[in-house]
Amino acid sequence: MITMEELQSAIKLRVEKYNNKDFPLDKRAINTCELLDSQNQILAQDIKSFFDVPRQNLSAMDGYAIAQGSVISTDSTIEIIGESQAGSAFTGELAAGQGVRIFTGAVVPDSCDTVIMQENTNFAEIKDTLDKSQPYAITLSQTAQIDSNIRKQGEEIESGEAVLNVGKRINPADISLLANLGISQVKVFEPLIVGVLATGDELVAVGDELTSLAQIYNSNTPTLKTLLTDLPITIRDYGIIPDDLDKTTSAVNQAMQDCDVLISTAGVSVGDYDFLTTVIEQLGQINHYKVAMKPGKPFVFGELTKNVDKPVLYFGLPGNPLSTVVGTLQFVIPALWQMSGASLSEQPMQLNVKATLTNDIRKSVGRKDFQRGVLTQGEAGRYQVECFSSQQSHRIKQLSRANCFIVLDKDSGNVAAGNTVTVQPFPWLHS
Repeated sequence: MITMEELQSAIKLRVEKYNNKDFPLDKRAINTCELLDSQNQILAQDIKSFFDVPRQNLSAMDGYAIAQGSVISTDSTIEIIGESQAGSAFTGELAAGQGVRIFTGAVVPDSCDTVIMQENTNFAEIKDTLDKSQPYAITLSQTAQIDSNIRKQGEEIESGEAVLNVGKRINPADISLLANLGISQVKVFEPLIVGVLATGDELVAVGDELTSLAQIYNSNTPTLKTLLTDLPITIRDYGIIPDDLDKTTSAVNQAMQDCDVLISTAGVSVGDYDFLTTVIEQLGQINHYKVAMKPGKPFVFGELTKNVDKPVLYFGLPGNPLSTVVGTLQFVIPALWQMSGASLSEQPMQLNVKATLTNDIRKSVGRKDFQRGVLTQGEAGRYQVECFSSQQSHRIKQLSRANCFIVLDKDSGNVAAGNTVTVQPFPWLHS
């Protein structure tokens, strides 16, 4: 049985091959996306600036722009003959010993090489007596350095410089950058098509009526769709497939014609009515089956290859809700970001923190364990975590009450209160 880390590595290597050979990124379709719709999309082009940023020398603060050649030491006097505001630059000529009043973000006149902070002049003493429509004199109360308080043209971005590169996952800060450059549209990779299906005679779609005590609602599909919300993908829902070999084969065959990836929930164990593994082997291959983790041991990673132009990667999740969440977070989401063309630095990282355990944990050696808990921050910013006493994977209320997984290595046994443990906060708490 493969370890969780071995499976993560195997999936990553398979996706690298997929991106380089089966469905190369440079062969993928590209969409034009409006800037405000581009968050979490993957850039398919390098984006270059068409101008310098700043476009001209700008003042970093309110004060006075002083002409080149002026004496700018303590007690020097400067004649102020105008002003430069943001959006309204001073256009006159300046000689040594002269300057203009200037405001933060305003253009520094070409003939000026220094901006004096307003606080380093006697402006506060004379402001009530000034007629600003006429020239007036200020006195420096502190020596200034040439080039001080000026944001130089092009010091942040030079014209023609690449500001974002292919593989960037666009975030709000990127949108701010692009808006500052006047870019209203970007080229992004066309979303992958991801099929989802659930299996089981007992399942009923949410919103429909339960007509038998043997029936339960299909919670896995809504859970899975929600977990995948932020990904740049298009989801196709193939509904609930009954426990029937022919119907399962038909549904999988249709999905593999339509999709780049197929994700199923339930039907991957060894029961008499679990047909998915049989179908996957008929239409492709199972690369890995069963992983040494709890919950989620009967996880299937494979690919569908029969009568398709390129392999359709397959992820088979167990049927209980907790296993769906754990398997999706640990395996499916990282793989989908990688498949979508996000560069390594743009693929979300799993946040791990250390916390002090406040109660005892029971665990058997042999599998990596994800136990539900409540993480809090105590005195001096120290994290502490309480583990729920019961950890059965069918307990959906506990999953809702929890805000983290306590991650225990496969070789770990029971853990006593007071020990330090690794905790993974749920991503929706810090996204």
